[in-house]
Amino acid sequence: MPQLNPSPWFFIMLLSWLTFSLIIQPKLLSFTSTNPPSTKTLITTKSTPWAWPWT
Repeated sequence: MPQLNPSPWFFIMLLSWLTFSLIIQPKLLSFTSTNPPSTKTLITTKSTPWAWPWT
C-alpha cells in the first residue's frame, strides 16, 4: 500500500512546513494591523430584563 511508505510524503510535508516557517510566516507577521485595539474604557450600560408574556 503506497500510503504506508513515508518516503515521498514526509519530504513534501517537511518542505511545505519549512517554506511556511521560514518564508511565508515572517512576511505575514511584518504587516501592521490596520485596526489596532483601542485603549478606551468600556462604558457599561444597565440592561433591563425582558418580561416574557408567557411566564
